[in-house]
Amino acid sequence: MLPETAAAVLPRPSTADGLTGRQHALALAAILLSVAMATLDTAIANTALPTIATSLRVSEAQVIWVVNAYQLAMVAALLPFAASGEVLGHRRVFAAGTLLFTVASLVCGLADSLTALVAARVLQGLGGAAIMSVNMTLIRVVFPARRLGRGAGMNALVVGLAFTVGPTVASAVLAVATWHWLFLVNVPVGVVAVLFAAGALPHTERHHHGFDRVAALLCAGLFGCAVLGFETLSHGGAWVPVCVELAVAATCGTLLWRRQAGHPAPMLPVDLLRSPAFSLSALTAICAFSAQSFGFVALPFLLQSTLGYSAVATGLLMTPWPAVVALMAPIAGPLADRHPPGLLGGIGLVVFSVGLGALALLPAHAAVIDIAWRTAVCGAGFGLFQAPNLKALMGSVPARRSGSASGVVATSRLLGQTLGAGLVALCFHLGAAVAPALALWLGCAFALAGSAASVLRLLPAVSGGPTASGRR
Repeated sequence: MLPETAAAVLPRPSTADGLTGRQHALALAAILLSVAMATLDTAIANTALPTIATSLRVSEAQVIWVVNAYQLAMVAALLPFAASGEVLGHRRVFAAGTLLFTVASLVCGLADSLTALVAARVLQGLGGAAIMSVNMTLIRVVFPARRLGRGAGMNALVVGLAFTVGPTVASAVLAVATWHWLFLVNVPVGVVAVLFAAGALPHTERHHHGFDRVAALLCAGLFGCAVLGFETLSHGGAWVPVCVELAVAATCGTLLWRRQAGHPAPMLPVDLLRSPAFSLSALTAICAFSAQSFGFVALPFLLQSTLGYSAVATGLLMTPWPAVVALMAPIAGPLADRHPPGLLGGIGLVVFSVGLGALALLPAHAAVIDIAWRTAVCGAGFGLFQAPNLKALMGSVPARRSGSASGVVATSRLLGQTLGAGLVALCFHLGAAVAPALALWLGCAFALAGSAASVLRLLPAVSGGPTASGRR
């Protein structure tokens, strides 16, 4: 953990007023640099898997653990880190997570075996979990209440840009250096982010109920084993390990529920999920990120196997999607400050569904422009949803529980992505020829379900309580 002295000399701003001037700029830079690292790392690692497998002389099935280890560590640790932020301070958790991610990146870059690389990726996942579990809490503090949507839009912009340039960055690095440098490039960026975090990130309110280590282990077991069991099932694994993994997850969930019953700030935030506005926002996020995962995983197979495009052309044809998401983020953020997030999210996910359906209906000899406008529509719809939904999730809870809400934001995203990717794998078990189109239609259905959940937030029974901006 970093010492508090560097930030102690700075004024402690009100969460209603945000930060101003130089401290605002440095704090925002620390947050966005760290988020960009964690997001970019996912994109570039996926692109480099074949190169890593050849270099380390391992099979494709083995090298996939370079990605799985990172994702499992992250999903298992998100809510425990979010809870620790409310006890230790979100600034401490964020700075420590950025430092761990940076050190783990160095270890990844020096790894000379798959075992060493996977172990370092676990550490990276833990650092990424610490970053992503509290980043929206810190955005809420850095930006005043009336501009929270703008802050959420900037966060979405960075994520969208990182996904957009990820494959390009990976290809450029691999053209002139070994795969090790894909991880080593994080080190100088991480050092700058740690220095900015130490000097400018604000203090936040701390709870005094202590950190429950047993609950943290149970929470990690719940989500880690649930995701592992679902991935084993979706890839055609044997039923015995699937049942064991899901049984362990169910047991951990039951024990966690009982252990934290009546807790003022439970690690699994059932108190927040009792709020219709919050639970609907989380459900909207899970549906939307599932739909996005359907598209991102299925579309390359459609473009290459069905339409005959090369791998390079496929990457270029998919670029409009994340690029338009990034372009929409600074537009959707300010819109969320003026219009109901439930309405914006509902419209955005309908547009997203139209884009996915249009991709599923691509003709056998589709031209480049036919594909490009469809992927751009997907990006526009998802971009219109993302920032308003982030604001709705963070704005529908009291400031003292914003750490748990930030953890739910990241957990919803990862659960949605895992669910979508797993169901695409199941589609391929039904038949490789029909799988890409079937997956896109399922993504279309998930996007419509998310739109319905988003619009339900407009009902008086849901929105009749304190407004998003009022729950500060």
